[in-house]
Amino acid sequence: MVAMSATEPDRLENFPVTFFAVMMGLLGLVLSLTAAEKAAGASGAASQFILGAAVAVFAVLAFFYGLKLVRHPAAVKAEWNHPVRIAFFPAVSISLLLLGTALAQRMPDLAYLIWSLGVAAQGILALSVVANWIGHRAFQPIHLSPAWFIPAVGNVVVPLAGVQFGAIELSWLFFSAGLLFWIVLLTLVMNRLIFHEPLPSRLIPTLVILIAPPAVAFLAWIQLTGGVDPFARILLNIAYVFALVVLTQAPRFFRLPFALSWWALTFPVAALSVASFTFARETGSQPHAIIGFALTGVLAFSVATLAVRTAQAIRAKEICRPE
Repeated sequence: MVAMSATEPDRLENFPVTFFAVMMGLLGLVLSLTAAEKAAGASGAASQFILGAAVAVFAVLAFFYGLKLVRHPAAVKAEWNHPVRIAFFPAVSISLLLLGTALAQRMPDLAYLIWSLGVAAQGILALSVVANWIGHRAFQPIHLSPAWFIPAVGNVVVPLAGVQFGAIELSWLFFSAGLLFWIVLLTLVMNRLIFHEPLPSRLIPTLVILIAPPAVAFLAWIQLTGGVDPFARILLNIAYVFALVVLTQAPRFFRLPFALSWWALTFPVAALSVASFTFARETGSQPHAIIGFALTGVLAFSVATLAVRTAQAIRAKEICRPE
């Protein structure tokens, strides 16, 4: 028994930063349900319940990852030096930004504080990740995946609540940075997907992240400019195009074993759902409202399924193990 315990991996040491992708999915669902409730004239009970659950989950994840940082700093450093996992560190700051956005209409003072923390963290993490990318390390095409979009997505999330809080120029700064790196990374990622080896099975679900940057950029552009214009339409329709491209790969998803990367499916769907509702509200387009409701239904089912599967994986000790 002693020998077995000695060889048992330390689960805290292997607690992955990718767990924060769960938060992006849960808070994305909150924003999508809120938009659906407003479109349907319903009460906000469902979104309020999910918001409470998301806050509880974030507290748990922050506690355990903070404990890992204290007890196993070398393991955190190893994740930072990992060519794929480094892109998930801004999921922490994005979670704060999304939480601030979700609370903006409910508790504006608290929302502003959380959003401000998210902006500071996003600025530091985004710059640090980019500095790592262009530093002394020699990355190979095989290291590149759509997960690298996460830092760029975080930048375009800033204006969603930033405009309401009066941080106009700061919102434009982050939006500009996000748009720039989305274009650069889109070129690199498409080159990798077309001309190099296929993505590893664990990273195939990250293909859905292709949808997120244009969908969130559309929402940010609406906040910054105050309405739908031709560029806004271009961004939204680019998101729809990527959604259709991802659908062509959907049969591959169902043959894959579960991994935390499956949570990458959720936030892009949420972003496209909210974007559809926003376009419907701004233009009166009923078809876009229908798309929003359909995507919200898909998102709710996906989050529920992934929550159950994640709980099962935790209980079976399939997560927090060395890779």
